[in-house]
Amino acid sequence: MAPSPTPTPEAPSTPAPQADRDGRGILITAAALRQLGFLRQQQGTDFILRVGVRSGGCSGMSYTMDFIQPQDVREEDKVYAYTLADGAGFQVVSDPKSLLYIYGLQLDFSTALIGGGFNFTNPNASQTCGCGSSFAV
Repeated sequence: MAPSPTPTPEAPSTPAPQADRDGRGILITAAALRQLGFLRQQQGTDFILRVGVRSGGCSGMSYTMDFIQPQDVREEDKVYAYTLADGAGFQVVSDPKSLLYIYGLQLDFSTALIGGGFNFTNPNASQTCGCGSSFAV
């Protein structure tokens, strides 16, 4: 009788925060892409996600994340293309100055009651605050 196969542990839902092999400097997990697809469906618009940083927050810099219209993409912005679960294309943009601080950033989404929502994991951060929306380099 052949031995039964040993179950393999399930892979984590989020990849390690590092620059994407496809040249994308912002990683988006499957859970975050699902939520972005849901938001797009809910709003009925073809928005683009702008991710960046600004001065402020308890650690010195804060993440920003806003939905913009395609005509609001600036010439100097870096544009990354993704595919949503339904196969639709989706774009994320960031300005070059922000990318200096967030290149390799991983954007995840959690449905947990505490700490749920969009979460940032930044490999460039030397310090982060408890809320997860501010960091220092």
